[in-house]
Amino acid sequence: MDKISVLGLLVGILAIIGGQILEGGNVGSLSQPTALLIVLGGTLGAVMLQSPYATFVRGMRMVKWVWLPPVVDYPTVIRQVGNWSQVSRREGLLALEGMINQLKDDFTRKGLQLLVDGAEPERLREVLEVEINTFEDELRLSAKIWEAAGGYSPTIGILGAVMGLIHVMENLSDPSKLGTGIAVAFVATIYGVGLANLFFLPIANKLKAHIGRLVVQREMMVDGLVGIANGDNPRIIESRLKGYIF
Repeated sequence: MDKISVLGLLVGILAIIGGQILEGGNVGSLSQPTALLIVLGGTLGAVMLQSPYATFVRGMRMVKWVWLPPVVDYPTVIRQVGNWSQVSRREGLLALEGMINQLKDDFTRKGLQLLVDGAEPERLREVLEVEINTFEDELRLSAKIWEAAGGYSPTIGILGAVMGLIHVMENLSDPSKLGTGIAVAFVATIYGVGLANLFFLPIANKLKAHIGRLVVQREMMVDGLVGIANGDNPRIIESRLKGYIF
């Protein structure tokens, strides 16, 4: 569990509610289901319209990374590559063939298979970097649906505000309905701006950070495999990989 994400969301929400209370306002006035429906529904529709189905679904599934980040274990990569380097140095590259089926990660399995098959170092790097670039592009496109939501949400909030004002103008002869219309108008704007800046955009940036860490892990693996293919000393390979860790 990413505690800082949970804490950040709570701090943001409590700050807004606390400010409303300190100003002498009623917390209940911030609860307007109609305004929320307009902002969430409109934003969702806009994001769905701009996104391919697979990208949209992947982006929605990735939101769990904000609270349950993907596993990124740099030390394990270093130990793993170091072990392969020592085995290949003692027994040759073919000695690594028996380890391929033990790997769960498809990318790592493919890289080790290319190494065992005797691929040239530069060719090995070229093949794996193409896969890394594709992997990164797909994930970043999926993360951008939240960035897009952060862009659409304030505008949809303004649309909700205009709709509320239209409702007010239609009922000028009935003062009892003016309050509801004005409330929806202003609260829709709050929802639009608030969701964008407290939820959608932070989620997009958090996902991008996790994607960056996943890409670095793969780049470490490529660097290590190329080092083994070049016949570099295991200590040199491990030292180089440790440079990826801050």
